[in-house]
Amino acid sequence: MLRYDVAPPRATITIDDPDRRNPLSNPAMAEMAAMVDRAAADATVRVIVITGAGDQAFSAGGDLSGDFVDSPIADHDARGALAVLLRSLRHCGKPTVARVNGHALAGGFGLAAACDVVVAVKDATFGTPEIKVGLWPMMITAVLQRVMPHKAALELMMTGRRVTADEAMRLGVVSRVVRRSDLDDAVDLVVTGLASASPLVLRLGRDAFYAVEDLDFDAAIDQLHVGLTAVAATDDAAEGVAAFLEKRRPEWRGR
Repeated sequence: MLRYDVAPPRATITIDDPDRRNPLSNPAMAEMAAMVDRAAADATVRVIVITGAGDQAFSAGGDLSGDFVDSPIADHDARGALAVLLRSLRHCGKPTVARVNGHALAGGFGLAAACDVVVAVKDATFGTPEIKVGLWPMMITAVLQRVMPHKAALELMMTGRRVTADEAMRLGVVSRVVRRSDLDDAVDLVVTGLASASPLVLRLGRDAFYAVEDLDFDAAIDQLHVGLTAVAATDDAAEGVAAFLEKRRPEWRGR
């Protein structure tokens, strides 16, 4: 079960099945991808927040109940819902924030890591326990390889070991670790900061950041050179520089 709530400037997507530690079924992931796309198309939404209900789990990962492995070939397309969700997060054009209120495991770990900013409670744990049930975290490998050292990611995948929020931050997955009582305030602070920026420049910069991550150095510099000119040509860049020189708050036009 998912909830979608908009309170500008944010849209919040909540995985709402706390009794089962907020599992991610294929239909739920497809629905979440549609919600991300909905938020991306909503002009009142500047930031997308993803969280889990309750205080035990962000998400324990894929829903293994029922017929998860009964029809592996027939269910191939449905299993691609996670790929669609990860692509939606990457290409939505708006900053995404994971509000990690508890354990983030397996696909839940990948979902959190796929967000641009991850704010986690100190007692959360992260890991890829799939190997313990004869599975492997295939699709989230594409995320974890890009946000943490390769050997650390592979060790977690091969052993199923969990790491603390503090260790996950040292590995580059988590942005901030906070006390549980401070979680909402910390997320609010991140959202406010992101929403105060030019949405156009934020989108151009975010897209450029991800576009060059697999390029060699020279190709990346060339593409970013073009990107800087594109940003400099926006009305928001002109407004931002003028506001700085005139010592006033900028009024973003989004163009």
